[in-house]
Amino acid sequence: MVDNGGRERVIGAREAHATRAFFFIGGFGSASWAPLVPVLRERLAIGDDVLGLLLLCIGIGSLATMPLSGALSARLGCRRVLVATGILFACTLLAVTLVDSLWTAVPVILVFGALMGCLDVVINVAAVIVEKGIGRRIMSGMHAFWSLGGFVGAGLYGVWVGILGLTAFQSTAIAAGIVLALAVGFGRNLIPYGGGGGSLIAIPRGIVVFVGITAFIAFLSEGAVMDWSGVYLTVVRGMDLALAGVGFSVFSAAMLTMRFLGDRVVQRIGQRPVAVGGALLTLVGILLIMFAPVDALLYFGFFAIGIGSANIVPVFFSLMGRQNVMPIGTAVSAVSTMGYLGILAGPAAIGFISSATNLQTAFGMLAVLSIAQAAVGFYVFKKMA
Repeated sequence: MVDNGGRERVIGAREAHATRAFFFIGGFGSASWAPLVPVLRERLAIGDDVLGLLLLCIGIGSLATMPLSGALSARLGCRRVLVATGILFACTLLAVTLVDSLWTAVPVILVFGALMGCLDVVINVAAVIVEKGIGRRIMSGMHAFWSLGGFVGAGLYGVWVGILGLTAFQSTAIAAGIVLALAVGFGRNLIPYGGGGGSLIAIPRGIVVFVGITAFIAFLSEGAVMDWSGVYLTVVRGMDLALAGVGFSVFSAAMLTMRFLGDRVVQRIGQRPVAVGGALLTLVGILLIMFAPVDALLYFGFFAIGIGSANIVPVFFSLMGRQNVMPIGTAVSAVSTMGYLGILAGPAAIGFISSATNLQTAFGMLAVLSIAQAAVGFYVFKKMA
């Protein structure tokens, strides 16, 4: 691997560990943000409608930076962008606890969303380059650290507030300190360059368009399961409200476990079976959720979705290091943007379809999309063979 100055640079374990640390930062920071939403609602004395618009600022901020982040990493290098983003991410997270009016909340949350979007793209650019430089599969494990960061962040916040009795500001200050320590401590070992040149705004073309479609479907389904699984279990299956979160917990645990095992699985059976087979396993899981006669099979459906979908996105991100249609940075940026659009569209699409028909039909849409994802994935591997 040659850096931007033309010098030969060996990529090894230090660079891989540093990249994993920034995946952890992304998940940890997101989990630290989630408990601040009700705090904001109470402090600003706003209704659910205004809160929804305020949360939309996260998506707007992310979509504003994601198409640009790949080109930014190519020009400044992954190390500079990620370290700066990590530091600003921690500061902005803490700033959220200090806002006292809607007029200050909007710009702060827009900036927070923009930093989340930039971090998401550039860590994947770094992961693709590091994986390519090391010469073996590590992408699934990278994404597992994002999930691990989310679990740790949510768990620690519960300890800080529920057991130690700390305030939202104190808990967030500790979380921000952890993010700062990781960003500074591991940042020096990040790769100093990015993923080649390319246009300023990442517009997908060629095979990257089809990879983006698979990412869009994957994130759409994940967002739908996250936001609607509890409603489905209580409304359609008639379960007690206390059990509403069990489905998503099973899904999350299965996904985290499979991502840590994913690199070995891909090395053993190959990328195509994992990606295409994963989409079909997700289909089986959705059908079990829709038609399972007993609760045990219902929960197995959530487990199957978590196992099946866990490594689809990591596998396709790995392919960005093999395609030659676009530079790595802009290709990852384009795919990430399309995936994020899926996160935004999924819960809303389920809501609209459910309102027009019923929630069972809305989940049926996810089943159809899983079939489409398998077909598109098969086409991508056929073209890149």
